[in-house]
Amino acid sequence: MIRTRFAPSPNGPLHLGHAYAALVAHDLARARGGEFLLRIEDIDGTRSRADLAEQALEDLRWLGLVWDGPVVSQSDRLATYQAAGERLKAMGLLYPCQCTRAQIAAAATRQGPDGLIYPGTCRGRDVDTQGAAWRLDMTRAVALAGSLVWEDDIAGPQQARPELFGDVVLLRKEAPASYHLAATLDDAADGITLVTRGADLFMASHVHRLLQALLRLPVPCWHHHALLVEPDGRKLAKRRDAPSLADRRLAGEDGPALARALREGRLPAGLSLSTGVASYEPRP
Repeated sequence: MIRTRFAPSPNGPLHLGHAYAALVAHDLARARGGEFLLRIEDIDGTRSRADLAEQALEDLRWLGLVWDGPVVSQSDRLATYQAAGERLKAMGLLYPCQCTRAQIAAAATRQGPDGLIYPGTCRGRDVDTQGAAWRLDMTRAVALAGSLVWEDDIAGPQQARPELFGDVVLLRKEAPASYHLAATLDDAADGITLVTRGADLFMASHVHRLLQALLRLPVPCWHHHALLVEPDGRKLAKRRDAPSLADRRLAGEDGPALARALREGRLPAGLSLSTGVASYEPRP
């Protein structure tokens, strides 16, 4: 049975881009006779707010969406993330890092899908683990996992290329786990069979496929959908004060009518859907 999920972070109000993502996940599950789950990704320190989590639930109900089972919160799974981190440490695949962003920016020489690739400054060094981030030794991890593939609903079969990211952080200094580790573990725990998310996260799936292999987790299929973008081509974002669903709801707008419009591609003036999936090719 297919099982999808929508997983908002309560660090800002939901906007039309979130509504579109939730509708895609919901409708794919319903069209295939499956389940649609809701997860709150609330481990972003003080930026995660309980009132915004509750507001998100109200926004989704207003759109006419109904989810299956209880709402799950990442903050209830901290022990799971820690256990996975300890397991990877025992495998010799994680190392502590005390580098600041400024130090990394000054030392890095290559760009990856997420920006500058960490140059490995702390790899193999005797580093104080107190307050350190823990990075994945990508070379060792890839060698251990071997060749991996994953399947995207839209883009088709993919050869996993996690090495493009370099030594990613899995246990953060300021949070219990990185997005890569937490999302991978959560989707496995929730029995997600189709991971639905925006095309901007397409490349992240290469890392997630590697983590699934290392931790012996089930391998789902992925569906990276188009994004709602502004006239300049940038996706709608909380940090740029995109109009919120809560404002629309409190102003008396018809939620189910808005959901129908989004499903039919009838978008507000100035907005459009992105084309294709985000990809990355390393520079020579």
